[in-house]
Order: sequence, then C-alpha cells, then structure tokens
Amino acid sequence: TRAGGCTPGTGARSVARHDVKRMLGLGCMRLSTAPTRDDDRSVAVIRAALDAGATLLDTADVYAHGEGDVGHNEALVARALRGWTGDRNTIRLATKGGLRRVGRRWTPDGRATHLRAACLASCRRLEVECIDLYQLHAVDPRTSFETSVRALAGLREDGLIRDVGLCNVTVSQIEAARAIVPIAAVQVSVSVIDAENLRNGVAEYCRDHGIRLIAYRPLGGERIAKIARDRVLGRIATRHDASPHEIALAWLLDLDPAVAPIPGATSIDSARSIARVLALALTDDDRAALDARVPGGRLLRVPRARRRPPDDADGDVVLVMGMPGAGKSTIARELVSRGYGRLNRDERGGRVADLVTALDEGLAQGRRRWVLDNTYPNRSARNEVIECAWRHGVPARCLWVDADIADAQINAITRLIRAHGRLPTPEELRERGREDPRYFGPDAQFRWVRQHEPPVADEGFASIERIPFERRESASATAKAIVFELDDVLCVSARGDAVALSPDDVAVPDGRAEVVAGLRA
Repeated sequence: TRAGGCTPGTGARSVARHDVKRMLGLGCMRLSTAPTRDDDRSVAVIRAALDAGATLLDTADVYAHGEGDVGHNEALVARALRGWTGDRNTIRLATKGGLRRVGRRWTPDGRATHLRAACLASCRRLEVECIDLYQLHAVDPRTSFETSVRALAGLREDGLIRDVGLCNVTVSQIEAARAIVPIAAVQVSVSVIDAENLRNGVAEYCRDHGIRLIAYRPLGGERIAKIARDRVLGRIATRHDASPHEIALAWLLDLDPAVAPIPGATSIDSARSIARVLALALTDDDRAALDARVPGGRLLRVPRARRRPPDDADGDVVLVMGMPGAGKSTIARELVSRGYGRLNRDERGGRVADLVTALDEGLAQGRRRWVLDNTYPNRSARNEVIECAWRHGVPARCLWVDADIADAQINAITRLIRAHGRLPTPEELRERGREDPRYFGPDAQFRWVRQHEPPVADEGFASIERIPFERRESASATAKAIVFELDDVLCVSARGDAVALSPDDVAVPDGRAEVVAGLRA
C-alpha cells in the first residue's frame, strides 16, 4: 500500500516460524455484496477495524453485486484508507484475482492474460503501484495450475505485487506452487465449526513452512448463529466477560502465530470488538475445553512428536481405502480372520465419522487391532482415524486398493444385483441409498476420483501399501460372454425410417448376420 513499486524479484519468501507475527484482519467482502450495502457506513466499519488493531484488509476484484459492479470492494477499501489517520505502514493490503463475474455467477479464470489484466486493474482501484499480497482466488479446472502460478510469479518479478498467495488449495498444490515462486499466504476456511483445513494438512504445512494461514469465515459464515448457541464457547465467554464469537476468534489466534482470522464485520460495533479479541488470553482450562470441542485444533498446538506413538508400538489400526466398489471388503475380511475388529459403514450404517467414535471406544476398552475399510478419499477423512489411533498410543497404517474405475463399477453393479435381485433403477438407488450404503450410482465413484488425494507418509502412517486390484473369478460364474464393438451398422429400418423402433421393422443388411455369427462362434 506504500508509494513506489516493489523491487523486482523481492518480496515473498519461505520464512522461519519465528518470523510470522500474530495478525487479525478484516474480510471486506460483505461490505460490497450485501443487498443493503451503504458505502459511507462501510468506510466507517473499515476505519473502526483499523483503529481497533486490524492489520490486514482482505478484498478482491469480484466482491460486488454483479458483473457491472466489479471492483466495488477494492475502491471502497482505497477510499477508507485514503481518509484514515493511522499509520499506513502497519497495514497489509491483500486482494485476489482469478475469478470473473458473469452476471451474478462466479467463474474461475486462471489464464495468465486475465490475471495480469486483473492485477493492473486492482492496482488502479486500490490506488497503489504495488499490492502487498496478491492471491489466486480459485483454481481454474480449465487452466493448468502451474500456468496460473507462473503468471503470479511474473507479476511479482515485474514489481506489481510484493507477495504471492493461494486460496482453497491442497498441500500438494502448495508444494507445486512453491517449486515456482515463494508462497507467503494461503487462505482457507477455518473456524470452530469447520476444521476441514486443520484435518487436511494445509494448516500444519503452513505452520511448518512459515506461510501465513488466512482464515476466512472464522465465525462460520452462514452458520454464525451456531457459535452463539455453543455451550462450550458460552461458558468460556462468561469467564472472560466476552461474547462466544470473540472466544471463537481468540481460539484461532491462539492456535499458532501463523493463523490470521479475517472476520467479516459489517457494523462499527463488530469492528471495534477486534480490540477485545486481541486482548483476550485463553487459559489452559480454556484450551482443554476447546480441544474437546474441536479436536482438530490440537494438530496445530501440539507438536506431532508428542502425538505420534512409535511405529512398533503395541497394536495396529489399518485403514483400507479406495473408491466405492474397489474391493476393500476382501482385504478387510482377511484381516478379520486374523483377529482384527472391523468397522465398516456398509455393516453399521450411519456416517463414516461415527466409525471413529466406535474406534475410540474399542481402543479404550483394550482392543488394539482394528481395520476400517471405507473410501477415505482425502487427507481430512484419514486424519481422524490416525489421530484417534495416536491418542491411544497405537500406530496407523494404510492399505490403498488402487482399482480402475471400470473394475470398481463392475464390482458395484455385481454387489447391487446380489443385494437387490436385479439392477436397481435410479429412483430405487436414491431411495435405498438413504439407509443402505451399498446403493450408490456411478456419480459417487466419479466424485471420489475428483476428491482423491493419494496417501503420503507425512500424514503420519507407519506404512503405506498400494495394492493393485486383481479380479478373482467367481466359482458360480460358469457361463462366458465376449463383448465386441463393431464399427458398422447391424440393423436398419425396413420402412426406411431413420432407425428401427419396433421388431417388425428390423432389417439386417447383407453380410452383417454372418459377421456376428462368426464372432459368436
């Protein structure tokens, strides 16, 4: 935000943990997207937040009512800063590019040409020559991720931005980006009611590599009322003469200096509460209560060396993962025959998260050998199993059944016919699938492919074994069939219509029947 451009080739770097200072910011989006926005009031809110101690302002070019309003939020922030009497050198200004507004819709656009044009426009609206932190707003599935990151690296090299940031990315994407340019910040959703990015490794990775973790929706976004009703937060708030929302923000700040919450205050009173949050000091009793309420928080506060048992410790929790229908049950049954307890959603029903509760109870009762065969497509789902095992001093290992989607579909169809007597209709799949996990359509398997993060050692597994799928012939399968794909027309309409729509209209051209008969023989 300061006058003068950035020096080319300087700026973001991978800093040591002690270089990351505690920071609380303001997410400015709703000041422009609210249907009843008031620009004068919004400017007053931004200045109140700065006066209260906020040192990060987060905006984006697309924070607006729609396509014809793009840039509204950035211009609003510039206006607020222009008339603010505080020290501008203490404020870090962050904006984003990589989305378009098409009407009222948000559409990713990670092309280099778009990012450069968007960055230049942001500089003009923010009234700066160099943007402190410029973030890739979304990963564009139609553009190579590396292409988008290289575009940001070029903006940094040209002195238009000081630091590069990413939004809503995985650990592997952060690593891929860091191979191109230093990454200073990662912005993801984190709150007491959304621990996904604590579980999926992103928060730990940022902490360990000195990357600022900007926590958007730190009060739950549309679920903010849930925080006000939370009994644990309410009890702690009463002890500190604070609100539950202030305790929720203080908890994020307390997790690690790398975490920077950006609450989206829209009133002056809410903005002023930033000062109260910064003054709050949680006690050990508070942390213990919050750990029980949000176990994912321990992943940042308690070093892994203190959580992880030795790989040769007594006991064994085996996580068998793979897409629906990959053949995990066969492996699980083999382990059960060797004395392992089995936790499987197909057998028990309910949610996959409920299996972790059952695992916790089983380990507490002294049974230390378990197998959990479920899909577990990503790090977040697997982390709950690992951490549960570790709490009881038991190592966890992973068996990854790596099946091709075609094989998995054959398995799923065979299982459905065995359970249902025939292949269910789509309506029957939806109806039965509400209670029976065996009933799912192909969309579940394609969704798994989209969500899949291959297991890696730094998740905490004692070992990872990749098991290629191998089809085993059923003893009852005595008939054989071969499917041929023929690049030819086998039948036509005898009446000369486009297609034959009834048996009495079918005509087989000369020679076609002989071809099929030969293949059958």
